[in-house]
Order: sequence, then structure tokens, then C-alpha cells
Amino acid sequence: MEKIKIKNSDLEVSRLCIGGCPMGGYGWGKVSDDDLIDVINQAVEMGINFFDNADTYGLGKSEETLGKGLGNKRKDVVIGTKFGVRVENGKTFYDNSKEWINTALENSLRRLNTDYIDLYQVHYRDNVTPIGEVIETLKELQQKGYIRYFGLSNIHQKDVEELKDYKGEFVSFQDEYSLACRKNEEDMLDISSKLEMTPLTWGSLGQGILTGKYDEKAMFGKDDRRSRDIYVNFHGDKLLKNLEIVKELKAISEEINKPVPAIAMRWILDYLPNSIVLAGTKNPKQLKSNVECLGWELDKEFIDRLDKISK
Repeated sequence: MEKIKIKNSDLEVSRLCIGGCPMGGYGWGKVSDDDLIDVINQAVEMGINFFDNADTYGLGKSEETLGKGLGNKRKDVVIGTKFGVRVENGKTFYDNSKEWINTALENSLRRLNTDYIDLYQVHYRDNVTPIGEVIETLKELQQKGYIRYFGLSNIHQKDVEELKDYKGEFVSFQDEYSLACRKNEEDMLDISSKLEMTPLTWGSLGQGILTGKYDEKAMFGKDDRRSRDIYVNFHGDKLLKNLEIVKELKAISEEINKPVPAIAMRWILDYLPNSIVLAGTKNPKQLKSNVECLGWELDKEFIDRLDKISK
């Protein structure tokens, strides 16, 4: 199993991380609890030891599913989850306060059926609580043994000034990145280098468009978030551009006999130094395809072809 050590930590993890958003049970089409449990068990058997989650995925259901699925395998894996988003009375807002961090952590530990979290991540900054106060709270929890390390999510170049005095405190950061979404590329390269954090990519398959399963007639039910225009990968000119990328992925797939999703994620692993790809996985069939992104390298010719078509 291809693994990497997250910077400034002793966390050695698979470069494919199982994303927890679909485990929330809604927003991504039909999802079966039995399939999700099978994904967790089979992933561990394959050697995948990194699972990402968040307290808002399915309003906590995703964490519960992960905790249930892992059972006595908890010590064999690295669990990352996130805090900082509150949903109350039908309203969503960000909160990085000490009070909320402690409340959120207590709830996540209970749902995950564990007494510690390996990587506790700020889902979104609230732009109110100074980052120094957030770090102080996280260090207190670290000293008590509730969390091992902490990371960030959805940060960009504008956040570097605030974070530069705390280099080495956060060990990782997440942002959206794929062949279908390269707008954050410069930020990710810069932040990884300047702040010494390991980059994790979410949306690594462009919410599914890079799997090769969809065409210009792609339609989703109202229970699937991709039906909304805000999910641009499946709408208008962006969809047509993405289908050009998929065409190239399929051509390369024919040449090297690898699944289209695996090639799309392998490109990230080879193009973005020391990265880890997150992939939401709804069933064992998807898992089997996704895991083939590990253990090999994409030839420069193919990297360049995909680089060109996706710009």
C-alpha cells in the first residue's frame, strides 16, 4: 500500500483517503448503509488506513456510520474529522470559538465511538476567532489526549499572512482540487511549501464527473446536490469542458489498462507533490476502482496530456 507521512507528525497514511461526505446518507443519490459498512471493512483489508469526515456530514450520521463500520479496527486506522460549521434552527454558520470546539469534539468522539481523534481539522474559519486562540484550544485538547494533531480546510493565499507565525502547528490542509477544478492549484502549492503542511484534495473526482460514467445528458434527482447549478461540474459550458477531459482520460485508460477514476486521481498524486487524495466512496465497486490509483506512477506523456486538456 502506497503511504506517506503527514508533515510534522507521526501519522503514516495511505495516499488514498476515504472521504466521508457520502456516508452522511443524503445528497449524493442512492446510498446504502450496508454498502458503506462494506466499503469501510474492505478498505481496511486492502490497507487503506485513512478516513476523513466532518461533524456536519449528514448532520452527524457520517461519523456514526464510520464508527460503527470500524468497530474493533479503530486502532488500525487514522481518523480525520472536522469542526467549525454549526447548523441550528435551519441556519448554517461558522464558529471556531473555544466553547463550540469543545462541544463539537465531545459530540464527534461519541458518534465515532472513540476516545481520540488523530487529525482534528478546522472545516471553515469563522473570521472572528483569532487563529492563535483556536490553536490554544486545540493544544489543550491535544494535551488531554483527545486529539493527536490538527489541520485546516478550505484555506487560500489570503490566509497565509495570518498563519505564517504558526508554521508547523497545523500538519495538513484540505482544498478542492482535481482535473476539473484547478483554480486552487497555485494556492495549494504555495501553502504546502510556505507553511509546511501536507495537502489533501477533496472533490478529487469532480463530484463524480471524472469517473467517466456521465455524458452531456447527465440528470440528477432533487435528492442529489449535483442537480443544483452551484455544482458547476455538471452544468453548462463547464460540463462540456469536463467531458473533453473525460475523453482524454478514457483514451489513456485504453492505453494503460487502468480505470478512468484511478487515472484522474493518480494525476493529482503525481502532479501535486506529497499529496493525498480524498474520494467519497459509496459502494465496494467504487472502492475497487479507486484503489487502483495507488502503487504506480503516470508517465510524463500522460501527465502532460491531462495537464494541457484541463487548463
